[in-house]
Amino acid sequence: MMEIIKPIKNEQDYELALKILTSIFHAKPNTPEGDALEVWSLLVHEYEQKHYKIQPLTALEALKYEMEEQGLTQTALAQRFGISKSTISEILSGKKQMSVNFLKFLHKDLGIPASALLG
Repeated sequence: MMEIIKPIKNEQDYELALKILTSIFHAKPNTPEGDALEVWSLLVHEYEQKHYKIQPLTALEALKYEMEEQGLTQTALAQRFGISKSTISEILSGKKQMSVNFLKFLHKDLGIPASALLG
């Protein structure tokens, strides 16, 4: 049975919408269920944009995240960039600002988006 599609106005509506999405997640496109999946997805996305806005990472948070993802230690990062481990430590603790060259390295070598580094 199909649920009536309606705006998501509160957390209870949001929870119901998530349950509905889960139940029709594998619907085929261009079917009534596929159309419902598309509309419910748009409603959930809109609600989440208003109520669960994700704040972008700072450059330091992006660096720490990428180090963890790539399994990089402070020593390995220092060796890759050609600076001392103590300088990396100071950057990671927030005692030292990242230089423009270091930011370029993070973008080009580690793949951190420039928007995260410059935000």
